[in-house]
Amino acid sequence: MKIYKVKVNGKVYEVELESVTENSKKIVADAPKANEAPKVEEAPKVEEAPKVQANGEGEPLKAPMQGTILAINVKVGDSVKRGQTCVVLEAMKLENDIVAPVDGVVTEILVTKGQSVNNQETILIIG
Repeated sequence: MKIYKVKVNGKVYEVELESVTENSKKIVADAPKANEAPKVEEAPKVEEAPKVQANGEGEPLKAPMQGTILAINVKVGDSVKRGQTCVVLEAMKLENDIVAPVDGVVTEILVTKGQSVNNQETILIIG
């Protein structure tokens, strides 16, 4: 075993390597050629938030994890904006803000304060 110090992006790491076989080949990193532009990776496409359904049912706000409802910050008839905190959910001793996925009006609240909810259980409907 050999221990080496490796510097990556200004940070030094200690690496322990074990020699399995001896090899006299040189390792060459791929470098862009002088007349070639460096490759640029495309950013992943971000999907837009789903729109309010036209059938009158509305958009469900679902619990992203199992937990307990600590607070409900909206009531039926309230207008909400996408990203607005609607519910506070406690999971693993942490308070998590559950936000509206779309703009709309709260049409139905399906939980109460103190209630336990399962992962992906519908909390309220935004129409």
